[in-house]
Amino acid sequence: MNDPYFFTSNRLGFRKFNDSDLKPFFEINSDPEVMKHFPSVLNIEQTELLIKKINDHIEEHGYGFFAVDLLPENTFIGFIGLKNSSFEADFTPCVEIGWRLDKKYWNRGLATEGSARCLDFAFSDLNLVEVYSFTALINKASERVMQKIGMKKIGEFDHPLVEDNHPLKAHCLYRISK
Repeated sequence: MNDPYFFTSNRLGFRKFNDSDLKPFFEINSDPEVMKHFPSVLNIEQTELLIKKINDHIEEHGYGFFAVDLLPENTFIGFIGLKNSSFEADFTPCVEIGWRLDKKYWNRGLATEGSARCLDFAFSDLNLVEVYSFTALINKASERVMQKIGMKKIGEFDHPLVEDNHPLKAHCLYRISK
């Protein structure tokens, strides 16, 4: 059998999504605590569409928001990876790094470990020059991950895809260069 992983880190494997990921990914996307820094939770159809969009991005570019397995437990735990972002902003188009993990796996250093490995992939394998990350100002946990992987805050912006006066409108912007 072929190795499903594009690459691994100490505890994580990074791959395309498969059919068996739909139910656990839907559970992650429909959890209000996991999704509190996003405009809304996702239903099963939206989750299915997101999987297709992610896998299409990986097919087209050779990278994307990879499905992540916790290798010691052989368990799908969410996504960590790289995505082309082109919404209207002064730093786009850009490649962003992002993550979304099942809350059962929070506070174990997995987002940090996985994101650091994705940055290594971005700079060593993809020869990218820089990678961005952004999140709502109130998402301090994700901002801490950005800091732990060596990213530097370069500013704040109002996310154009978030409604005006929404608590998630204001975002912090981080960048790291090769």
